[in-house]
Amino acid sequence: MAGEFASGFDAESAARYLTLVHDVGKAGCAWQAGLARVGTGGGRVGGDHKLAGTWLASRHLPKTFSRIVLGHHGGLGSKTNVEEALGEASRTLQTLQEAVDRAAVLVPEILPPSKPTVPAWLTELPRTEQGIALDLLIRMLFSCLVDADFLDTQAHFAASPARVGHPLEVSELLARFEEGRKQLLAERSPSAVDGLRQEVYEQALAAAAGPPGVYRLQVPTGGGKTLAAGAFGLHHAVMHGLRRVVVAVPFISITEQNAAIYRRLLERDGDAVPALLEHHSAVDLDKDSGESNAPVSWSKLAAENWDSPFVVTTMVRLFESLFSHKPSAMRRLHRLAGSVVVLDEVQALPDRLLVPILSGLRGLCDHFGMTVLLASATQPEFVVVSSFAGMRQQPVVADPVPLYDALRRVRYEWRLDPRPSLEEIGREAAGLDQVLVVVNTTKDCAAVHRAMERGRSADAGPVFHLSTRMAPEHRRRTLIEIRELLADGEAVAVVATPLVEAGVDLDFPVVFRALAPAESLQQAAGRCNREGNLVEPGLVVVFHPADGGEPKSESWSQALKATQEKFGLHPLADPDDLAAMEAYYQLRLNRQGDESLGAGIEKLRGELDFPEVAKQFRMIDDEATSPVVVLYSGADDEAERERELDAIREAVADLRSPYPSGPDVLRGLQPYIASLPRGTAWDVRAKGLASPVIGDLLLWEGDYHPQRGIDIENPENVESYSL
Repeated sequence: MAGEFASGFDAESAARYLTLVHDVGKAGCAWQAGLARVGTGGGRVGGDHKLAGTWLASRHLPKTFSRIVLGHHGGLGSKTNVEEALGEASRTLQTLQEAVDRAAVLVPEILPPSKPTVPAWLTELPRTEQGIALDLLIRMLFSCLVDADFLDTQAHFAASPARVGHPLEVSELLARFEEGRKQLLAERSPSAVDGLRQEVYEQALAAAAGPPGVYRLQVPTGGGKTLAAGAFGLHHAVMHGLRRVVVAVPFISITEQNAAIYRRLLERDGDAVPALLEHHSAVDLDKDSGESNAPVSWSKLAAENWDSPFVVTTMVRLFESLFSHKPSAMRRLHRLAGSVVVLDEVQALPDRLLVPILSGLRGLCDHFGMTVLLASATQPEFVVVSSFAGMRQQPVVADPVPLYDALRRVRYEWRLDPRPSLEEIGREAAGLDQVLVVVNTTKDCAAVHRAMERGRSADAGPVFHLSTRMAPEHRRRTLIEIRELLADGEAVAVVATPLVEAGVDLDFPVVFRALAPAESLQQAAGRCNREGNLVEPGLVVVFHPADGGEPKSESWSQALKATQEKFGLHPLADPDDLAAMEAYYQLRLNRQGDESLGAGIEKLRGELDFPEVAKQFRMIDDEATSPVVVLYSGADDEAERERELDAIREAVADLRSPYPSGPDVLRGLQPYIASLPRGTAWDVRAKGLASPVIGDLLLWEGDYHPQRGIDIENPENVESYSL
């Protein structure tokens, strides 16, 4: 399996050999005796079984590749880790040789007559580029080994063959996509922007015929980007023999919406295996809470490996796979070779990590047959970042300016001085029939929701809340209800975090947006007069709340500073001005410089210090979150509600068992996993409001608000779901 995985990037020989020798140490007498002991008395075998394979790998491949064997349980190590391990091997050579000799009787190939080969392109690179390329190759080979290892182990416990591939080919998905799109468009109500969306779609199909590489899809909000990006990915994959399409988005809410759209187009009743994999679980299976029954090594069987031909995931999951050093996160990395990766809402990539991210994408395109589509209404100017300098970026839409001019649908009103309070904004918004308020934090979201409830009369229509403190299934049902009310022209007020402002299909006449970086303001404006059906432009009110919270991120602060210099009241521009946005990005990125954009991480990559890279590469900054399972059901029927809750409880019990089932269990729980700031999660756990499940996943055992979800700041008695 590992050899097959690596064949797409000319590394089959090395992958096969590393995988062949990784468990050679288990042939040793000491380990076999431990296994016999466990067979009769239980417990763990113990002892090291990695050292013999590490030593063999260092003899038959360049020494640095031996870390792949050394880390196949604990993770890729540093140069020091490898040197220490090989030093230990030299001191225990007799024991290692005994294990190798015993294994070689059954598997002579562990002592090959000629050395396994590494890809020729590695040695052909300039010396200055070999370190970064070697970092990426080691990661890919490690991914091949650990994924094959997990699949084989899972097959053993399931007593069935491992599923190496997917029964559906990309070409079949393309035919389904085109057929499904025609049906979808036929069912939609006509819109004033339909003609422009069709123009964008046709340009995407034309661009898909181009060679593999980096493409830019710059389309204003509401311009049909989701369908155009999916069509580009599938057409390009079929034309160039690529294996899958991976769509990565910044927010779970977009994952849910995009996955629902693509699933409708791609899946059919009777499919033995779903065509689309939606992977946004934030569970870190490499973290052991110390209280779950599942051994960490076995818990990794529940990790996703992206073997589907169409994957919708988050940017966190994508780049975690690329820059982690742990097996469960990296097992899926090799699936990116020979794939199309769509980075939807690419402006959401964190500035502080742009150098390694863009370098990683460039390396995957140059050496691993990947194509990247950078899709956004607010395209960042990545050419000013060193790792993307000189990289050809092919435009999907040759001239986006006429599109933006044609799709100008809002006017901006700025309330920056004096600064209003959240209570004032909430009460003002409560007096409008149809309104959306977007704030920067979940705490502010709950506060504005309470203010809007107080300020809205009982007969003025409902007030909805949308944030990550709600389970995805809860948000999905809420969005459906909101869209239905909007479509019927009914009164509806919504307050949300930024999860609604990129890719979520909502259309309000008035949007309030707390001051944020320019791209967020423009994305929020995309929820205003989205279909262009208002006689007058929609209204976007940008306000700077006197008591509002902000993300604790240097990148965010720098972006906000550049925004305040470039946008606002006359004579400054508004965020729909493409020239002003380009100048804003250049100012923002040039001012920070490569060191602030992650050049230090890139240096560590060149030194092959995998643990330190993983430590410093954090997609979620200091405001890290913890995933929390909630017992939520939106079913009206009591029996159906109990069935749904029982299914959640059973999945939790499965994950808490010593040998949890495969990734289907976590996949089934995704609709019921909310999130909390990590510090808050530890507090509620200490108070007995949450308990560990697996990895860093918690089970919420407190009350669950029917609108705000986990509402810790509001301890008042409310109707709620609870254990």
